[in-house]
Amino acid sequence: MAVTRDRRRTVLAGGSLTFLLILAHTNNDGFFGMFSALLPTFQARFGLSETGLALLVATLSLSTSVTQPLFGVLADRIGQRLLAGLGTLLCAALLSQIVVVPSVLLLVGVLFVGGLGSAAFHPSGMSLARTAGGERKGMMVGLFGASGALGMALGPVVILYLLARVGPGPTPLLMIPGLLLGLAILVLFPKRATVPRQQRARLFDRDLVAGPVGLLSLAGILRATSFVTFTSAMPLWLVKIQGYAPDSPLIGWTLATFTFSSALGGVLAGALADHFPRRRLTVGAILLALPFLLAIFLFPPGTLAFFGTVALAGLVTNASLPLLILSGQDLAPHALSTASGMLMGLSWGTAGFVYIGIGLLQEILGITDAMILSYLLLLPAAALAFYVLSRHRVAMSR
Repeated sequence: MAVTRDRRRTVLAGGSLTFLLILAHTNNDGFFGMFSALLPTFQARFGLSETGLALLVATLSLSTSVTQPLFGVLADRIGQRLLAGLGTLLCAALLSQIVVVPSVLLLVGVLFVGGLGSAAFHPSGMSLARTAGGERKGMMVGLFGASGALGMALGPVVILYLLARVGPGPTPLLMIPGLLLGLAILVLFPKRATVPRQQRARLFDRDLVAGPVGLLSLAGILRATSFVTFTSAMPLWLVKIQGYAPDSPLIGWTLATFTFSSALGGVLAGALADHFPRRRLTVGAILLALPFLLAIFLFPPGTLAFFGTVALAGLVTNASLPLLILSGQDLAPHALSTASGMLMGLSWGTAGFVYIGIGLLQEILGITDAMILSYLLLLPAAALAFYVLSRHRVAMSR
């Protein structure tokens, strides 16, 4: 394990630091995979409509994603270690309780406050991963992003297995890994040197929001809406359209296949970003996601063709995420965490609110048609990414 000395403390460095970040991100986002798999269970338990479920999705998206730029600014001002460690602790302590909360109102509260912990972790973790990557920052950003997707892949399988085998009682014990990882970040990560006041990130950077980073974030919102639609609507589609039980293992395996493949897509894209033009990779990945997402409806669930198409859809749908983040960071080197929060959190969080409209469309048009309309948002996403990356190629590393 690579370590250095920091004011008489033993701290992690290089690959060891990145490995701990990857473990923390996997654990953190595992709770969100569990949440998606539990939507049919919440609907049956609390009598919620599709719109009500969409509001739960939006609540979690608001706290865990929309607030990320704010936590990114705080990280740029006071340091990433504190935000990443405390965020990991808060997320694990609260989101491990979602199965056992007795009322929908308490569930909303737990989702919101626990999501703030995730919001604190993500921009700090992404900035730390880029810094630790050195010359291979694309690979490290891809690995960090992929670890979140891996967590989302494992979450549904873990929670549905536990519910089937032992019931909801022991599920709060799932907080233990997150508590240990959060403490490790606080104790073993190096402290950042104090940033001079005149160099600190502004609480609100109008140029960042209204400039190319803001446009890339809009492209990220449209891309993320397709991802959120799949993970949130696919369980309902399998239950209501295909007739599967709300706790069917097929739901967990479908979500796991999609998100695990999206993890691979993030790693592959990050590695390729260090060697090939980022504009072509980004736009190509966004456009390629559309036909694969639509093709999923053509095959019977559970078949090899179904899972193969789900895997390919996940691979390309998430491949553009690390590319967008890298581009945003290159366009805002003075505010790495803030840009990371915009490209990750603001994009995902706003997509959660867009999904409220998708939930309404599910009730009006049906689940399948609403999902298709959501996937078509990938077309303007690709156009926006092409526009920004064409105009600002000089600022890009590649």
